[in-house]
Amino acid sequence: MSTFKPLLVEIGTEELPPKSLDELASAFAAAIVVELGSERLAGSATPTVFASPRRLAVCVPGVATEQADIEEVQHGPPVHVGLNAAGEPTPALTGFAKKVGADIAQLQREGEGKAAKFVYRSLKRGQSTAALLTGIVERALESLPIPKPMRWGSHDFAFVRPVHWLVILHGDQVVDAEIFGIRSGRESRGHRFHHPAPVPIANADTYVDALRAAHVLADPAERRERIRAEVDRIGRDIGAAPRLRDELLDEIANLTEWPVAIACKFDREFLSVPQEALIQTMETNQRFVPVFEAHGHARPSAPSPRPSLTEHFIGIANIESKDPAAIRTGYERVIRPRFADAKFFYEEDMKASLAAQQEALKNVTYQQQLGSVWDKCVRVAELARVIANRTGADAALATRAAALGKCDLMTRMVGEFPELQGVMGRYYATANGEDAQVALALDEFYAPRFASDGIASGSVGRVLAIAERIDTLAGIFAVGLKPTGNKDPFALRRAALGLARTLIEGGVALDLKAQLAEALALLPEAALAAGVPKAKDGKATAGPQGDFDAGARRDALAAELYEFVLDRLRNYYGDQGIAAEAFESVRALAPADLADFDRRLHAVVEFTQLDDAQALAAANKRIGNILRQANAGTETRVDAALLEAGAETELHQAVSDATAAVAPLVVERRYVDILRRLAALRVPIDTFFDNVMVMADDAATRNNRLALLGRLRRMFLHVADISLLPTPDRATAGKSG
Repeated sequence: MSTFKPLLVEIGTEELPPKSLDELASAFAAAIVVELGSERLAGSATPTVFASPRRLAVCVPGVATEQADIEEVQHGPPVHVGLNAAGEPTPALTGFAKKVGADIAQLQREGEGKAAKFVYRSLKRGQSTAALLTGIVERALESLPIPKPMRWGSHDFAFVRPVHWLVILHGDQVVDAEIFGIRSGRESRGHRFHHPAPVPIANADTYVDALRAAHVLADPAERRERIRAEVDRIGRDIGAAPRLRDELLDEIANLTEWPVAIACKFDREFLSVPQEALIQTMETNQRFVPVFEAHGHARPSAPSPRPSLTEHFIGIANIESKDPAAIRTGYERVIRPRFADAKFFYEEDMKASLAAQQEALKNVTYQQQLGSVWDKCVRVAELARVIANRTGADAALATRAAALGKCDLMTRMVGEFPELQGVMGRYYATANGEDAQVALALDEFYAPRFASDGIASGSVGRVLAIAERIDTLAGIFAVGLKPTGNKDPFALRRAALGLARTLIEGGVALDLKAQLAEALALLPEAALAAGVPKAKDGKATAGPQGDFDAGARRDALAAELYEFVLDRLRNYYGDQGIAAEAFESVRALAPADLADFDRRLHAVVEFTQLDDAQALAAANKRIGNILRQANAGTETRVDAALLEAGAETELHQAVSDATAAVAPLVVERRYVDILRRLAALRVPIDTFFDNVMVMADDAATRNNRLALLGRLRRMFLHVADISLLPTPDRATAGKSG
């Protein structure tokens, strides 16, 4: 009888890539569980994932020692086919018996009458887990996401890094296996310096403790907590505030097995350099933790008049040294030349104005058909001027900011630290005496830089962010380089979401459709033609007779771009917990103003909380179906003389009253109030459908009733198509024709 024991699998390697270690470890554990499940060995408990720079490991509790026996059933021919009239076996039956390796007498009959057939039942003995584990581990390793596996020595096999040891324990028993030319055992490896000797693992449950005693924290979560605690300790000691970003914490944890924090300092003279450059060097190049003044600090991309960075920083060593001063000296020595370079670049850049870099932009190609970076700046400046005038921002400042927007790309500092584009533009513009709004916009028009980042805080920055992204989307779509599948080399999906977020979260009232059309109008015809499929003669084929039609091309691109932007909003609102049906109800109206789209959507969300919402949604769906089936036009004029007394006149009066009440609300875009007012129509609508035959035999009466329903539906469409909202399971009762 099978028993259940924990299973430990550890693959010991040379140093694994820190940025992919978490993914590799999770994928390995998941693959092991899948393989165990497919072999009928896994229990129901969740596996524990272990990983360090030199190992991938997983512990799966409750793994059976052997597979359970299973009964196999093989179906043969029907009885009337397997036996002839004399009841003797036919070739079909003897062939089946030979196939399953049984005598005819061992076959059983299953079913009644003509459905009866021969079957052969056999017991398949389960294999031992030990016999299956080599294949299980090998298949799990083969499934790992390793883009460029390495080969080592003269071996044919490959892995992310060379493998040096293998531990496979089922309970306290070593499972004999050979993988990557390494024979499995119970000996792991400890810290390279603190415990270079092998580490025997008594059983799967003692794995973590055994490695901890050998100065290896195998649990990534435990290493992260230790790093946090070490960094906090240093911060308290020096009376400052370290900033340990999650991304940096993950990377440090995946570079160390026994992390120890070391307090360090650099020369205060380097604080004259913009703090973002120093932070970038510390975090990205050296994996050091920057330290800020104790009263708080700004986020790196935020405009701050005074840097709050201190001369302190924290290094994380992978050793508990007897001489921490030596490690400190090494860290301080390695950071100095990098800071000296940053200081030199900054001082050199400050010798010329930011505007002096404009001419150099003409020599940098943005995209072959779209011209230089300077050409892009000219288009963005024109869009910024138009958008500023339409949204109430300062057009002169917006145009100036657009002209300077890419100039910092030509500076030495951004050449060394590309991540600082925009940030350095703000510093240089401020030093050059540019208007504060212009300087701020040079930084903020890149916002949001990432998913959790905020949009630009200033009106000029928002205008520039909108203009920049609209030009990028229009230009790249025009030349035929729009995203396909997972490929998005120009980050157009991120640009579209950033554009939508700026419009929505900034409350910027702008006709996006018209603005996209204007951006396309600024593009050269050669760019528009570049993205059109070519005929055999090499000419574009967008026109009615095969000639290129620039106007038609622009119209098609504007519509496509608008839908592309709206597609980004589905997940944006989904992350806020807004149902897809509510989103689609507003999308059906395709509002050109995304800030208005947002107001409509939140009004619909509030409407769905009303008791009458589902019934009204069902009624709207029914009205839409009736109008569509009747092929009714847009006629909404109702002849009161043709109305019958009762439910029909009552609905007409209710609709007339609602129309008068809603009209000023539509002008003021008070969508919540509109839907609340229309919710009062539920009773007259239900009464109408219960008592009135819409599709009457008399054409005049029928058309009059269709016009009444059209008028009713048009009122709801002032906000959204609520017929797309969830409706009750039961159909609305009543007459429809």
